[in-house]
This record gives sequence, C-alpha cells and structure tokens, in this order.
Amino acid sequence: MTEPGDRARADVPRLAGVYRRALGLLIGIAAVMGVLAIVAAVSLDKRLADPDGFLGPSWARLPMLVGSAFLVDLLPRTLWLSRMRPRAMPPIFRERVRTHWTRDRVTLVVTGVVCFYITYVSYRNLKSFLPFVMGDTKYDRELHLVDRALLFGHDPAVALHGLLGTDITAHFLSWIYLWFLPLVPLALTAWLVWSRNISFGYWFATSQCIAWTLGTVSYYALPTLGPGFQYPWLYEDLPDTPASSLMQSLFYSRANVIHSGIEGAVQSVAGFASLHCAITLLVALMVQFTLRNKVLKWVFWVNFGFTLIATIYFGWHYISDDVAGIMIALIAFYVGGIASGQTFDRSQPAAPEPAAPEPAGATPASATPAGASPASATPAPVPVDRD
Repeated sequence: MTEPGDRARADVPRLAGVYRRALGLLIGIAAVMGVLAIVAAVSLDKRLADPDGFLGPSWARLPMLVGSAFLVDLLPRTLWLSRMRPRAMPPIFRERVRTHWTRDRVTLVVTGVVCFYITYVSYRNLKSFLPFVMGDTKYDRELHLVDRALLFGHDPAVALHGLLGTDITAHFLSWIYLWFLPLVPLALTAWLVWSRNISFGYWFATSQCIAWTLGTVSYYALPTLGPGFQYPWLYEDLPDTPASSLMQSLFYSRANVIHSGIEGAVQSVAGFASLHCAITLLVALMVQFTLRNKVLKWVFWVNFGFTLIATIYFGWHYISDDVAGIMIALIAFYVGGIASGQTFDRSQPAAPEPAAPEPAGATPASATPAGASPASATPAPVPVDRD
C-alpha cells in the first residue's frame, strides 16, 4: 500500500521538472525581451533607459528589491509573534527562515524579481522606441470607427460620461486607474514571497512576463495613440483628476522624446492592447484559483471591472484594446499555468510541495512493517492549501 509520504517523495522528481520548465520559460522570456530591446536600441542609435532610474542604479536596486521581499516577510512576523520581546525574536526568525525560505523559495524570489524587472524595463524601452520604428503609422481612426459601430454611432466615452456623470465618478475612477501602478509590484511580491505552493509563484511570475511581452507585440502589430490623445475634445467635460494629469504628463514626455531627443527619457504612449485590463484580470484570475478568501475574490473582480470602465471613460483605450487585453490575460494565465504544472482544478492542489527531509536515523514511511500502527511512522505531509 502506498503511504502519503511515499507519494510526496515520488512527486519530488516531477516537481523538480515543473520548476525547471517554469524557470526556463521565465528566463527565456526575459532573455528574448532583453535582446530585442538591445537590438532596437543599437539599430536606432539610442541608449536603453531605466524608467525607474531615479531610485538608483539597477545593480544596487535589484538586490534591494530581493532583500526587501525577505525583510517584509520576516520582520513584521517576528515582531508580532515575539510580542516585541527581544529574547523571543531570534528563534522565531530562524524558524521562519528554516521552514519558509528554502532553496526553492529563494530561487523563485530571486529569479522572479530579476526576470520580471528585465522584462518590464525592456517593455518600457520597446514601447518608447515605437514612434521611431513605426513612424506615422497609426490605426486610431479604424478603432474609433469600430467603437462607434459597436455603439450604433455613439462614442463610448461620451456615452459613459452621460451615464455615470463627470464629477464624483471621475475622481473615483481616476484612483482606480492609478491603483494599477502599485498593484503590479505588490501582487508580484505577494505571490513570490507568500504563496504556500511555490508553483503558484512561478505561475504568477511567468504569466506576468508573458502578458507584458504580448502587450509589447500588440503595440507594434497595431500602433495607436488612444482616443484621449487622438480625440481630446471628447474628454473636455471631465474635471482635473490625477488620471488627466498623468495623461497630460505623458503627452509632454512623448513630445520631448520625439522632438527633443532627451537622453534617458521614455515615451509611454501606446494604445493597443490594454495592459491595465490584462494585468488586473490576470490578478483576479490568480486570486480566484489560488486563494480561498471570498472577500478578496470579490475585491479583485470588482477592481478589474472598474479598471475596464476607467480605460474607456478617460480615453486611454478603445473597446478593441480592452478586448485584446482580456485575451492577453487569458493566454498568459493558461500558458503560465501549463508551464508551472497547474491542473486548473480549484478543488485539488496543482502541485504539492516536496516532502521535508527526514531526520537522520528516522524510519522511512515506506519501511513501516505490515500491520504496524500508523502512529509508529510519521510520513511527511502533502500540503493541500490552496491559499
């Protein structure tokens, strides 16, 4: 008869293969995006820009990001469980490091942060190079006509302004739209550091990199500015909000990059496929499939819905852009799940964690004599947590 401990140990080679496959895809995406960004920069005789360079050089910032993830997990937990008693802190700290920060966890966090950072920085640079590669080619008119056809001759933004109003709604949707900026690093950190099943961390990190890569491809496949930049008069009835300030800032940054050639600056205007929709939907799907908390599921599905509305309301995207963003999220979610060994079955764990090594001299579960009491051998448990 096969014991649970036997099954856990038998799963170790399979899990190692799953991790290698997900890790290989993660590194491969980052490498391809990095090479494309370098080739584009060399071809255009431009320098790669670090969009977050104001925070310091990358060689210092990346170790800081990984170290911060380590401390965010350990420090608050240690302080809380020790009740601020100095003598109780070291054993709590060491126990968490021993049980949670295993070699697999450290590998996940380091590669996840580094690969996502390379993919994202490459995305920002390739997006910035778009006007120089594609020239004046734009498909705003075509997508705008599609929008009007879908709404029987009405502009989506004008219809939403009339339906939802342009006062309180504008400020509310503005903060929903801008919440996306901290959501990306916070969600990535959460799944890398705190996912009880390490395969979920690979699932999320890989899916994120796939989504940003497909978003980049979409910009070059169908370049647009977006309705807010191409048809600004449709949004003159909106009040000043942080979202409108951001749009104005991006407009001037684009002009500076294209006409002034300011070194180190990036232009971030590109309409087709909405990555706001893609990433918020991806997060909602991950919450749905990997967490049990019903409140969090509702929160992130509602967040996706409001984000989708905000992209149209402020003129960041056309309806086609949001549809493309939804497709990108579904593809990234599925491919990332396949790479990380997921079954997409919320009732069963996708890939149990490897069994903890048995102490020296312990009797293996498989060696339990026939008829012996199960209590005489302690098989390594197979985790079944889905959150």
